[in-house]
Amino acid sequence: MSKLSEIFSSMVFNETIMRERLPKETFKALKKTMAEGTPLDQGVANIVANAMKDWAVERGATHFTHWFQPMTGITAEKHDSFITPQGNGTVIMEFSGKELVKGESDGSSFPSGGIRDTCEARGYTAWDPTSPAFIKDGTLCIPTAFCSYGGEALDKKTPLLRSMDAIDKQSKRILKLFGKDVRRVTPMVGAEQEYFLVDKKLWEQRRDLIYTGRTLFGAVPPKTQELDDHYYGTIQPRILAYMQELDEELWKLGVSAKTRHNEVAPGQHELAPVFTTTNIAADNNQLTMEIMKKVAPRHGLVCLLHEKPFEGVNGSGKHSNWSLCTDKGENLLEPGNTPEDNAQFLLILCAIIKGIDEYQDLLRISVASAGNDHRLGANEAPPAIISMFLGDELGAILDAIKQGKPFDRKANQVMQLGVDALPAFPKDNTDRNRTSPFAFTGNKFEFRSLGSSLSISCPNLTLNTIVAEEFRQFADILEQSSDFTKDLNQLIKTTLLNHHRIIFNGNGYSQEWVEEAARRGLLNLKTTSDALPLYLQEKNINLFSRHGVYSATEMKARSDILLEEYANVLKIEARTMLDMTQKEILPAAFKYVAVVATSLTQVRAAMLGLECRCQSENLRQVQDSIDKIYREMGSLRQILEDTKGSDDLTATANFYTAWIIPAMEGLREAVDELEMIMGKEFWPMPTYGDLMFSK
Repeated sequence: MSKLSEIFSSMVFNETIMRERLPKETFKALKKTMAEGTPLDQGVANIVANAMKDWAVERGATHFTHWFQPMTGITAEKHDSFITPQGNGTVIMEFSGKELVKGESDGSSFPSGGIRDTCEARGYTAWDPTSPAFIKDGTLCIPTAFCSYGGEALDKKTPLLRSMDAIDKQSKRILKLFGKDVRRVTPMVGAEQEYFLVDKKLWEQRRDLIYTGRTLFGAVPPKTQELDDHYYGTIQPRILAYMQELDEELWKLGVSAKTRHNEVAPGQHELAPVFTTTNIAADNNQLTMEIMKKVAPRHGLVCLLHEKPFEGVNGSGKHSNWSLCTDKGENLLEPGNTPEDNAQFLLILCAIIKGIDEYQDLLRISVASAGNDHRLGANEAPPAIISMFLGDELGAILDAIKQGKPFDRKANQVMQLGVDALPAFPKDNTDRNRTSPFAFTGNKFEFRSLGSSLSISCPNLTLNTIVAEEFRQFADILEQSSDFTKDLNQLIKTTLLNHHRIIFNGNGYSQEWVEEAARRGLLNLKTTSDALPLYLQEKNINLFSRHGVYSATEMKARSDILLEEYANVLKIEARTMLDMTQKEILPAAFKYVAVVATSLTQVRAAMLGLECRCQSENLRQVQDSIDKIYREMGSLRQILEDTKGSDDLTATANFYTAWIIPAMEGLREAVDELEMIMGKEFWPMPTYGDLMFSK
C-alpha cells in the first residue's frame, strides 16, 4: 500500500486542490457558494471548470459525467469526453462552466412515479458544489442533483439538500434564543455499513443470489453464529486482502474508511467511516457500496448488500449516526458534564423526542423495503416499532423534570477491573441498547433501522425535516416569551409529559415490549405494505411541504415508486423460486429417488426378505417432499397469475404481503426439508455451510 497521506483524497478535487489551482477571487466566490448556497457566476464557473478539467486530465481522465442518485437507490452516470474536434483533424480538451453546472438526462426512463411520462423525457442535472468532484475509472464525476423539466426532484440528493437548509434555518432560531449567532448548522452523519462476502464460484451456482441478492432456499447448517466466534475474530487472509484494497480505493476517493471488523454472522463484516456532512456522507456511502462490489471479484469474492442474504442468522444493516454541528465547532447533541443544567441541550433533546413520537410512521417508512422487512425484529436488528433509547442518566434527568423534582446526581462510578496492571476508569452513564431503533449514544443519535442496501438520504432527510419542524414550533413559542426561563422550563416539562411514551430502554425483542408498545399507542408497522399507506397522511404532506423538502406531487411519486418496487422485488423472488425449483431442485430430487430406488431393488434382490427400512423410509420421505413441493409450486404459480392486470399499487402491495409471501414461505419450507434428506452430492447448489464458511 502506498503512503496513506499521499493517496488519501488523491482523486478528489478538494478544497486544497481548489486553493492551489484557482485564482484567489474565484476560490473565494466558490467558497461562498459552498458555504451559503449563493448562485455561482458564469464566469467563475468557467474558470472552475477549466481548472477541474486540467487537474482531471493530468490524472488520466478522458471523460466527465454528472454523477447523480435517481430513485432507483443506486447512482447513475452518462459519460462525455473532453474532446472537441478541430477543423484540421485534431482535437482539443475542453470543459465549460455550462457543462459543469448543468447537464441533461432522460427524465422519463428513471423512476418518476408519474411525474414524467415517456413523451416528457427532459430532465436536468445540476452541480452540487458542496460535494467535491472526484475521478473514478478515468472519468471526472461531478456530484449533481437531478430534477424534471418542471423542477420536481427526481432524485434522492435534492430533497436531502433541501432538508439540510431547513434544519439549518430552524436550528439558528433555537441557538439565537440562547444568545448564539452562528452562520451555519449542519447535520453530520457517519454511516456504518454491514455486508456479507461469499466465494464467487459458489455465488455463480446460486441463481437466487444472482437475481435477488439473497438465498431463497437454504437449510440452516449445524453451526452458524451460536458461539459468537466470528464477531471481532481474526480476519482471514483473503478477506483482509479485500478489506485492505477496499480501504485504499475508498481513501483515494476521499472516503474516510476508519473501522473494519468481522460481524456476528459467519461471512459477515462491517466498515465504518468518520463523520462528515450529511450530503457528502450520502455520496460517500453510495461510493462505498459501489466500490465494495467492484473490488470483491478481484479476490474471488462477491459482496452481498441484501438485508437478509441468509435465513436464521444476522441480517445486514446500516447504522446512521446523526448529530448537529455549528460552523464554530459546537455539537448541539453534546450534553456536557451536567446535562441537567444544560438548558439548550434539554430543549433540543425534547424537540427530538417530540418529533420521533409524532412522526414514527415517517421514520419507519424511510427504511421500508422488501429486503428490510426480513431483517427488522430478528438477530440483533431493531424491531419495526420505533422507540428511543436514552440510557439511565438521561432517563432519570427527564423523569425528575416531569415530576418537578431536583435531579439527584450520583458521583461517577469507577470500574474496578480487579487487575493491578489495568487502570480504573469511570463507568459510562449510558449503556448500549442493540435492540433500539433510535438510540442516544453519548453525543449523537444512532438510527439503527436502515437496511444494508438503502441510500442513507431518505432516512436522514426525514430526520432533518422532523427536527426542523419541532425546532420551528419551539422557536415560535419562545421567541414570543416575556419570561424566557419560566416558559422554557414549562415547554420542556410539557413536552416530556406528552411524549415520554416513545422512550424505551428495555429489550425491544420481547413480546412484553410488543404488548407494552400497543398500550402506549405506538405503531407496529411490520411490513412495507403496512407502512406506506401512512406516508400521504395530511400531517406528513404538511410537514415536508412547509419546509420545502417535498411537494405533495413529489411525495405521491415516491409513494408510488416504493409500492411498485416492493411488489416487483417480491415478483422477481417468486419467479426465481419457481424457476429454480422446476429446473434444478426437482430434477436433482428425481435423480436421487432413482438412485435410492435402484439401491433398494438391488439389495432386496440380493437378499430376499430383507426389509431395508433405511432405504425405504428415505425413499418415502423424499417422495413426500417432492409431492409437497409440487403442491406448493402450484399454489405460488396460481397466486402469481392472480396478480396480473391490477393498476392499484396499494392493493397489489397488500396482495403480495398477504398471499405471495406466505406462498413463498411454504415452498421454501418444503424445499429446505428436502435438502436435509437428500445426499449432499445430489443437491444442485452450494449450501449455507458452503457459502458462509468457504473463505
